[in-house]
Amino acid sequence: MDSAEISQIKDNEMIFTRIINAPRELVFEVWTDPKHLEKWWGPDGFSLSTSEYDLKSGGVWRFIMHGPDGKDFPNRVVFTEVSKPSLLKYRHTGDDETEWIKFEVIITFEDLGNKTRLKMESVFETKEDLQRVNEQYGAFEGGKQHLARLAEHLESLQC
Repeated sequence: MDSAEISQIKDNEMIFTRIINAPRELVFEVWTDPKHLEKWWGPDGFSLSTSEYDLKSGGVWRFIMHGPDGKDFPNRVVFTEVSKPSLLKYRHTGDDETEWIKFEVIITFEDLGNKTRLKMESVFETKEDLQRVNEQYGAFEGGKQHLARLAEHLESLQC
């Protein structure tokens, strides 16, 4: 079980910090390996299909989040910085196949020995954009569920 969790909204940002009972290298691997991502990515009840994944600066990740109601949500991410095992930055961007919800995500993985302090910051272009994704998609609650699913998956790997 995780020993600390802080979630907050500040202006145009959602910030989630969580202490995870797993070493940093494993947390980073589970966050960046498509075989692991499909087992935990997204809020409760969602599943994931990846069609393209290139983990490097400028690389693209295309995936579909499948909702529990059967609705599909195509996504496109462009990685802007990959510094294994401490930092991952990417931009969520739209294109002809995905909705134009633009935001940047910065994830830091801090080594705490056999634990990791993970901080995920989602920065939207405007406060109104963040408010809209919260109202339409429940993004803030989804972010908390997302990290809880990550922690559960990591726990299952270490049993």
